[in-house]
Amino acid sequence: MQYRDLIPDRQGGGVTASHIRIPGGGPVPDYVHFHTVQFQLIYCYRGWVRVVYEDQGPPFVLAAGDCVLQPPRIRHRVLDSSPGLEVIEIASPAEHETHADPEMSLPTGTLRPGRVFETQTFCRHEVESAHWEPSRSEQFVARDLGISGATGGLAHARVLRRADPAPWPGVATATPVGKMVFDFVLAGSVTLKSDDRGAHSLGTGDSFVVPAGQSYQLVDCDDALELLEVTLPSS
Repeated sequence: MQYRDLIPDRQGGGVTASHIRIPGGGPVPDYVHFHTVQFQLIYCYRGWVRVVYEDQGPPFVLAAGDCVLQPPRIRHRVLDSSPGLEVIEIASPAEHETHADPEMSLPTGTLRPGRVFETQTFCRHEVESAHWEPSRSEQFVARDLGISGATGGLAHARVLRRADPAPWPGVATATPVGKMVFDFVLAGSVTLKSDDRGAHSLGTGDSFVVPAGQSYQLVDCDDALELLEVTLPSS
């Protein structure tokens, strides 16, 4: 696996985001393991990966546009992937432990989709069955990834895209008090503006973080723009 760190300062250790890829594909030399995390989301950006999770049925394929919430301590294993697999992983805290569980075999013999793992439930979002809904801005439509319900409101995640290819007037927004916003540009381009950091042109594969309580603007958006947006506690 190859990793690209998307938040170099890791927000003081509060969160990490990685762009991960497997160039060759095929079987992945993984083992049954779990993570001691508060939050962990895996978004399949390109290609596909086959995975299996504790008490969540047989192995399944996570295709481009799909995502999963991995609750704290859920046992899981990566089985194989397409050549050129790319995923975006967001986790909190930035430093967390990974433990092997050689006593468990996956899949397990039980199916418990509503099982609670330390206040969270497993969540799988499939883009093929997703619904696009109006967002808080008229310029965007969004598909909610189901993360807020699965985490009890701890985090929120969605994919945003242009609602209309008409001229783009710009969007002004602000992060919630006590929470930060992480955005990854899945496709297209946009300019990010803020009072203290000026303007930055962003294209496919770029990302940005806006700290809690700060306002910002998205301007000069092209018709192809799609953003993965995750809102998390700032500490």
